[in-house]
Amino acid sequence: MAEYEYRTLTFARDASRSDIRQSLTDEAEYGHWELARTRIYLGGVRRIWLRRRIIRMRPQDNGGWL
Repeated sequence: MAEYEYRTLTFARDASRSDIRQSLTDEAEYGHWELARTRIYLGGVRRIWLRRRIIRMRPQDNGGWL
């Protein structure tokens, strides 16, 4: 089963759509985040949840080398 870490971004009601879009694009492109959920609350505040997969490295046998 995949494990994810989550990040929440909150935007004020006066944030423009282009500013929000640019922020989400930057997070996706440079931080490898993907959109998980979006909510718009009364008063216009937007809360956006991003997620990215946690990649766990398994220890490998080094074949006797130090």
